[in-house]
Amino acid sequence: MDLPASGSGAGAGTGPLKETAAAIPTAIQRTPSQSSITKASSHAAGHRSSFAENMRNAPGSPRSQRHPSFTQAAVQELLNHPPAANKHSNPRFAGRDWRDISVNELVSPEDVKWATLDTSVEEASMTLVKHAPMNAVLIRQNASATTAISTFDYNDLNAYLLVVVGLANPDEGQVRLFDEIATKAQDGSPITLQDIQPICRKESLVTLPFDETLDKAIEIFGSGIHRVLVCGPSGDVAGMLSQLKLVEFFWNEGINFPAIDRLYPAILRDLAIGTQQIIAVNSDTILAEALALMNTEGLTSVAVIDNARNVVGNISTADVKHLTNAASAPLLKQSCLHFISVILSERGVEHGRDSFPVFYVNPYSTLAHTVAKLVATHAHRMWVVESASPSPSAPATPLLGPSSSVLVPPTGAVPPSPLPTQQQHSVPASALPGSHLLLFYHSAAMASAADAEFDTFYLQRTTQEFAQDLDKARKADDFKSDSVQFLVHALQQGVALYSDVDKTRVVRSMEAEEEIRADDKETVPESGGKKRKGKKSDGRS
Repeated sequence: MDLPASGSGAGAGTGPLKETAAAIPTAIQRTPSQSSITKASSHAAGHRSSFAENMRNAPGSPRSQRHPSFTQAAVQELLNHPPAANKHSNPRFAGRDWRDISVNELVSPEDVKWATLDTSVEEASMTLVKHAPMNAVLIRQNASATTAISTFDYNDLNAYLLVVVGLANPDEGQVRLFDEIATKAQDGSPITLQDIQPICRKESLVTLPFDETLDKAIEIFGSGIHRVLVCGPSGDVAGMLSQLKLVEFFWNEGINFPAIDRLYPAILRDLAIGTQQIIAVNSDTILAEALALMNTEGLTSVAVIDNARNVVGNISTADVKHLTNAASAPLLKQSCLHFISVILSERGVEHGRDSFPVFYVNPYSTLAHTVAKLVATHAHRMWVVESASPSPSAPATPLLGPSSSVLVPPTGAVPPSPLPTQQQHSVPASALPGSHLLLFYHSAAMASAADAEFDTFYLQRTTQEFAQDLDKARKADDFKSDSVQFLVHALQQGVALYSDVDKTRVVRSMEAEEEIRADDKETVPESGGKKRKGKKSDGRS
C-alpha cells in the first residue's frame, strides 16, 4: 500500500532493498492510546554534565555500585514489544469492532485547505507547503463553493516544475501547451491552477459519506487511492482521510482492537509484506532526471542507492518544496546525493530539527517497528533491505539476494552509473554532508554498542523543546533512576542517552554542544562541588 507523499524528505541507510507496502517512521514506542486528534504532550528526561567536568578526571561517584547493563536482547525486546503498563485503552474505541468505526471520527474540517481554479500556482504552492497537513489542497469552482472538483498536491507541483524548466516529455498534442506554460513562467506572467490542469496526473477523486465505516476506506486505499474526501449529509466536505492518517490511527489505537494489536509483534517476512521489484536511482543520478522518472512512472518516491546497490537515501515528490524558488534551480543539475544533503541541512538549520530519518527496515523487523517508523517520519514508504541474520545486531548491508531486485531506469530515461559485478564500499550515512549534526535511529547500531545499553535514537524535537525538557528533568527527584520504566520512557520519547557511572549525557547536535560550551565557560567549579560565576576559562583545568 502506497501512503501519501507527506514529506518523506531524505534519509540514509545501508542496505539493498525491496519495497514495503505500508510504509512509515522511526518512533520506537507507541504512544498511549490517543490518536493525533487528541494527543497529549509529554516530556522527556535527560541530563548533561558540565563541559568542565568532562574535561578533567571526575571525582569518585557517590554511587558505589552501578546497576547491571541491559542486554542486547532486553533492549531489543523493549523496542519491539513495549510493556503493557504503558498501554491504556481509549474509552471512545474500547470494546468496539474497528469495522464499526465511522470515517467521520478520524477527520477534522481544519485539515481541509481550499483554492479555486483562478488561484495562482504560486499561491497554491505556498498553501500546500505551509498549511496543508494532508499534503493536498482541494480545488473548488469559486470561493463560495463547498464541493471539490479537483486537488493540487506534490505530484502536480513536480509536474509543473518539470514543465517550467523544460524537462517534461509532453505528448505530441501537448507540446504547444507545455511551451505556453514555460513561456509564461519565464516572463513572470501569472499562471493559474486552471492553466495547469491538463499537465497534472490525477487519481480519482473519491468521496465517502460521513457515516461510512473504516473497512470501506481500507478497501479504497487498497486499490491505490491515497486519500478520500469525507462529505456531510448535504454533500459539503467535512474532512479528508489519507492512508497515512489511517495507519497512524491503528498504531495509536491498536490496543483497543485485539485483532489489529496481535499483528504488531509479527515480522515482515512472516507477513509477506512488500513488493519484490522497485525502481531506484543511483546516488550520482542528476536530480532533474530522478524527478522526471517519478513523474513519468507515476511514483511518489524512489530509493537512492550506491554502486553496491545499498540504500543511501530516499527522494519523494514532497521534496520538491525545496525547489520552489529561483535560488534552488542549480540543485536540479546536481546529484541526488547532494540534494539529500541539502534537505538534511535545511531541516537542521532552518527548523532546528536534530533528526536523521532512516527509511528502511529488514525482513526481521516487526510490523510494530515498521509502522512506528512510518508514523514518526510521516513517510509513505519504507524500503526493505536484506539482513544476513534474524539477530537484531546483524548489519543491514548484505548483497541483494535472488528474491529482491532493483530496477534502475534504462538508458534514455534516467541513465544510471554502471553497477559493478563485485561488492564495493557503500556510501555510509555518516558520509552525507551535514549528517554529523543530526541524530538517527538504527537498531543494529544500538545493539552493537559497547555495553549494549543506549545508542542513538530517532529524535525529532526542536532545540527549544529539548532544552525545556532538560530543565524539568534536572528538577526531578528520580531523574537518575535506572529502572526499566525510565528506560522505556527514554525510548518512547526518542531521547538519545548514554549512561556512564554517575552521569547521563545527552547526545546533541554540534550547534547545541556549542551552546553548552559557551554556558560552561561562564561557570567555574569551586572545591566541594559548588559552582560560581567567573571569567571565561583560560583553558587550564
